[in-house]
Amino acid sequence: NLFCGCTYMNYGNFVDNLRLYVRGGSGGMGLPRLGGQGGKGGDVWVVATKNMTLKRIKDKFPQKRFVADAGANSGVRALKGERGADKEILAPVGITVTTDESRTLGDLNVEGDRVMVAKGGSGGSLYSAFQPSKGEAKHIRLDLKLIADMGLVGFPNAGKSSLLTALSNATPQIASYAFTTLKPEIGKLIYDDYKQISVADLPGLIEGAHMNKGMGHKFLKHVERTKQLLFVVDVCGFQLASKTPFRSAFEAVQLLTKELELYKEELLSKPALLVVNKMDLPDAEDKLAELKEQLQNPEEFSDLLPEDMIPQNYLTFRHVVPVSAITGFGISHLKSCVRQSLDEDAALEVKATHREKLQALRKQSQGRA
Repeated sequence: NLFCGCTYMNYGNFVDNLRLYVRGGSGGMGLPRLGGQGGKGGDVWVVATKNMTLKRIKDKFPQKRFVADAGANSGVRALKGERGADKEILAPVGITVTTDESRTLGDLNVEGDRVMVAKGGSGGSLYSAFQPSKGEAKHIRLDLKLIADMGLVGFPNAGKSSLLTALSNATPQIASYAFTTLKPEIGKLIYDDYKQISVADLPGLIEGAHMNKGMGHKFLKHVERTKQLLFVVDVCGFQLASKTPFRSAFEAVQLLTKELELYKEELLSKPALLVVNKMDLPDAEDKLAELKEQLQNPEEFSDLLPEDMIPQNYLTFRHVVPVSAITGFGISHLKSCVRQSLDEDAALEVKATHREKLQALRKQSQGRA
């Protein structure tokens, strides 16, 4: 059973979605005869913290209620009541905070990022006939999305885990959230100049994932936060189960593209590389040549696909890299392609930022003139 209750999704001990009740503190009473003002109620914040998991929040606060302190009443000794203390919810990095209506309140992408989720009430004053107001109250959702430079996209059996092991020269660094047999693993690629690139291997995608079959949306939502996509296919194709049709490498690429497109079309605007794995298998060279030809003119081969699985737009890959995760063939070339692709994008981002700053400066100087 993939869905455990409605407040969070549970895969073994892994929790990636949590619903919490939050309430700002009430304001303090004003003091009419001396015009005293009550203290403001505290606010509730979600703060990104290292080494924190949603499971830890769930275990530590089973009631899932977070209420900030009330403001102090105005009194003869202190006409202005003290402000109520804020309440901080320490959450993992990589969280999107939303309301129950799916409105995004904020993203916590780096340690120390914070978002206010419930405002404290105002203290009583002359303007409110000295009556305080209550704090804001609502339910919020904390939604975890893995953040990595590269996200591996592939059907089961494409050899993603062995590829990650080969790329990172080590057992993949398994993050502190574990599925049972399906762990999201983060591998670190370390280069000679000590540059590090993170690659996330997520649970295998299956046909129909956009409809939430299998790990479905759980996989797809984590893809959203990776900068680039690394498609991995078995050069000889694959068959998921005896009842499912055999898929060639070309069909696998297009089916993966279609799953991403059906879930969220903008995912396909991310730069993508294609890794053709298992080049140690017999006939791999012939199969690779066939795949490359098909990828050059995908429209000509669309009749190989079921009609409802033909992508609206075919992906163009920045690099098509044949490898064998088992023998190590092509791995160092793949590492340099990954680095090159990410470096190109980083350089473009820097250029765009410079351009924006220049435009802003020009506008300022024109304004002064």
